[in-house]
Order: sequence, then C-alpha cells, then structure tokens
Amino acid sequence: MAAVSGHPASEDGTPGVPPAFREAVEALRGTRLRPEVVIGDTPAPRKLASYAFALTATVEVDGEELADGRLVLLHEPGGHDAWDGEFRLVSMGRAELEPEMGSDPLLGEVGWSWLMDALTQQGARWTEPSGTVTRCSSQYFGGLAEREGSTEIEIRASWTPLRHDLPGAGFGEHLRAWCELLCQCAGLPPAPPTGADPGGSTAGAGTVAGVVPMPTRRRPV
Repeated sequence: MAAVSGHPASEDGTPGVPPAFREAVEALRGTRLRPEVVIGDTPAPRKLASYAFALTATVEVDGEELADGRLVLLHEPGGHDAWDGEFRLVSMGRAELEPEMGSDPLLGEVGWSWLMDALTQQGARWTEPSGTVTRCSSQYFGGLAEREGSTEIEIRASWTPLRHDLPGAGFGEHLRAWCELLCQCAGLPPAPPTGADPGGSTAGAGTVAGVVPMPTRRRPV
C-alpha cells in the first residue's frame, strides 16, 4: 500500500514552517490509498503561496497507466482572500476515453460531479470549489494514420479544505477523494463504502452512489 510522498516548498522541520502546514503534509504522507493508485514525487510550486506541497498519482492496472494527475497543497498563514481560508488544494487529472464518449453532451457535468460526490462520500469538508472539465479528441494522419483516434478528458479543479478539530485531520479524506476521481476517470469500479477495509487495501475509500464509471480505452504502445 502506497504512502504519500513529495517535496514541500519549505523543507519539513525547518524553523519557521507553520505547524499547521507540517501537520497537513504529514496527514497526506500517511494516507492509505487504493492499490491501483501509485504515488510519485514532484517539486512543489514556489510562487503560488508561502508554502506548498505537491505529489503525482497514476492509476495502473496490470502495469498499464490508465489515468494520471497532480495534486498541490498550498498554505498561506493568516489566510488568503480568494481562497476563503489558509489552505487551497489545486488538482489536475486526465485519462483517455473511448472516442465516442467525447461527443457526450453531459461529459463535463458528469466529470465535475465525480469530484464533488467523491469529496462528499469520503467525508471531506470544503468550500469555494472551481474548475474546468475539458475534452480533447485527436485524429492521426500521414505516418500516424494507422493509429486509432483518441479522446482525452482533463479535469482541473481547486477548492478550500475545511479543517477538522484535530491537527492535520481531514486532508487524507481530500486526497482519497481526488484519487477516487482518477479511478473513476480510468473506468475502474468505485471503491467499497467508507469504512470498509477488506485486507487493509482500501481504508477509507468510498463509493459514489448511482454513478457509472466512464469506459476507457487502453493507450496504444
């Protein structure tokens, strides 16, 4: 089971790093995720906020990558007017779909609802959400003419996490919800309900009632 890792913009433990930020990073590092989700390191942006932490995630099945994304935790001590809080989560996720799914007029609404529903199902608390759902269809010509056309969905979103009473509490729920979004984009079935932990591999994962995973296509080699 993967644990979260990454690089804070200000190194963990450096004098002056706010305890709230250290606790949030520790909560993310300690989050247990679905076995299909592989977490990787990535440098954190240094100009978006005073403190930042970033990670990448890929959804892999049988050694094949079906979706990928990046999640950034921003922290501004004293709060940020545009965020309505001291923390902000900024995310990007993308996956390749069956070409015919790109023409679905409800693709944007469905993609956005996956994130909102995942946050709710994981018990996360948030405010001020914003984002975009983009579809991109590609057709190949010339030397690439034999390649099958492809359609990709990209979901970019940001929201302000609302902290729970305990230090660092709540951030793990946001990470699990975002990873569940990636799995939905990859076409995987929803995880077991919140609280279910078969074999310890899906602790805290949740289902999105009534939502059918989007069919995906495997990328050509």
